Amino acid sequence: MRAAAALALAGALLGACATLAPVREAERVHQGRFSVTAVWPERTENSSGRFSLAVHSDGITLDLSSPFGNTLARIDTDRSGARLTAPGANGELQQLRGPNADALAEQVLGWPLPVSGIGDWIVGRPEAARPYRTTEAGTIEQDGWTIRVLDRFGADGAPRRLSFERPAAANSPAVTVRLVLDEPAA
Repeated sequence: MRAAAALALAGALLGACATLAPVREAERVHQGRFSVTAVWPERTENSSGRFSLAVHSDGITLDLSSPFGNTLARIDTDRSGARLTAPGANGELQQLRGPNADALAEQVLGWPLPVSGIGDWIVGRPEAARPYRTTEAGTIEQDGWTIRVLDRFGADGAPRRLSFERPAAANSPAVTVRLVLDEPAA
């Protein structure tokens, strides 16, 4: 049932084009491209597009769009939990709620996305309130994910390319998320 729901949602997301409400005031905003690969023993799923991540004092707003600019989804988090907003099969926006963004993404997709830590990971640091481990090479291990900064901008040394990897577990596939950030605004 989960696979059928994920396929139906994916079809609706790819075919729909909807406008989301403006993002609330943010402390910082990151934009760029993403690619996701989920690998099960019997199949592989790939997705790519553009993202915009707004980091707020009490959470994040993550907007995902297709390579053609169509809205795929928005994930909002705050102290009250997480909301995933996406175009439904009829083209109208649908909203799902959950206790946290990671659980909500896994419920909808059938595999995990690294949402809860991304506000810190995107700048190359662990989320300090949860257990983590770092290596001498600067790799972060947190929440079952391995976070690597693959390349940095020359001007300020901010991460430019990142990789988030999670090995397969129980009923979840191995997942790799790669981000390429746009040049920061001057």
